[in-house]
Amino acid sequence: MWFAQRGRANGMWWQTKAEPPRWGAVHGPELPDDRTVNVVLDLALRVGDVQMASGAGAADVTATIMAVTSAYGLPHCEVDVIFTSITVACHRGTEMSPVTSLRVVRSRSLDYTRLAHLETLVRDITAGRVALKDAHTELDRIVNADHPYPRWVATLAWAGMAAAVTILIGGQWDMAGWAALITAVVDRVGRILNRRALPFFFQQLAGGLLATGGALALLSSGMLPSVRPTVLVGAAITVLLSGLSVVATVQDAISGYNVTAAGRAMEVSLMTAGLIAGVVLALNISVALGFPYQPLADPLPQTALRLPVQALAGAAAAGCFALASYATPKALFIASAAGGLGAAGFGALALGGAGAITASAGAAVAVGFAGGLIARRLRMPPLVIAVSGMVPLLPGLTTYRALYELAIAKTTAGIPTLMTAAAIALALAAGVVLGEFLAQPVRTGLSRLERKIAGPRMSGPLRPTRRRLE
Repeated sequence: MWFAQRGRANGMWWQTKAEPPRWGAVHGPELPDDRTVNVVLDLALRVGDVQMASGAGAADVTATIMAVTSAYGLPHCEVDVIFTSITVACHRGTEMSPVTSLRVVRSRSLDYTRLAHLETLVRDITAGRVALKDAHTELDRIVNADHPYPRWVATLAWAGMAAAVTILIGGQWDMAGWAALITAVVDRVGRILNRRALPFFFQQLAGGLLATGGALALLSSGMLPSVRPTVLVGAAITVLLSGLSVVATVQDAISGYNVTAAGRAMEVSLMTAGLIAGVVLALNISVALGFPYQPLADPLPQTALRLPVQALAGAAAAGCFALASYATPKALFIASAAGGLGAAGFGALALGGAGAITASAGAAVAVGFAGGLIARRLRMPPLVIAVSGMVPLLPGLTTYRALYELAIAKTTAGIPTLMTAAAIALALAAGVVLGEFLAQPVRTGLSRLERKIAGPRMSGPLRPTRRRLE
């Protein structure tokens, strides 16, 4: 039996009876009806879908969905992200049944302008500036909008990235031009194969085959005897590796989203295996046809005079990657600065005697720290800066050396070299995530939601509120 009041007057104890309070009266405001819950969950799931498709980590997607649902009056929600699907369950106390919605993530593409606009929308939602209906309308506009740049601009950007990476790893200007041409052809062929809905494994295989075969064909033609295939293929492999979600994979593993991390790791491994198969197939075909080939070129010694060139080449490679990924104009400059910082940091550490893995990790930490600190102040996703900044340091040349040793030299020395390439990629991704984590205390402090969602944040709001606007 419930008692609303109990007291003492004139020496007598008295009490009055009352009805049990409603759930909302004890735990907060009245919850909306089923229709409103479904509309809010649909909006949150679509937001998470766009984030997941853009390469955001599971922790970022979870935090963003919880921020959106909380802003529209659904504070008691549970989110489950398992790489290919997102599930949200809304609990409404003991008297009303919960509502659960599921959305499958079917497409994955890099469009950092779309991600930036989505982040602006989520920021407005959590600040209470956008009504629920208007949020749906704005999200439709973001999702259905065309890319900000024509497709041929992306092709030129990929070509420019290959040219910049060629200079970064010690190639000459004529090599950079041929690397750009080969990469442009690979991109256009990949575009055609993608329209035919060919699985990405075979697209990576075709890319590795064309990149290696094109470099070997240039060598066998005799037109450019100074061109050595090592640098050309290394630059092309770096471009093909840049599209893999290595950062998100490591971020999910560190944040405790093991199922999503396992799914991403399987995808990255499969795409890398396709690339390796294409390179090895091209090398074997060249041997069968009797094409001449030259031994692997030794990497140029690290000197202080090369640091400015490396910084400029790294900045150009990162900026071209951001452009190819349809980043906003403001993000292009910040991404270029991050790429220059990463390349210069790697060169400086290598000059100081650090190994490739240690130098890669140190440079990646600097990129992640700077990206996490600056990107938030400029209101752009740190994911754009982090991924773009580490792209020039991907182990394309090391990967090709390993495959050459295995397929041509027929030596087991290629196995540790291949493991070194994998370790460099892991060090880059882990360093970026660690840098973002270290940047958190430097900002204005961790929010309540960040303490609840463990791990660094690469996308989504930092300070979600629970203001409701209908």
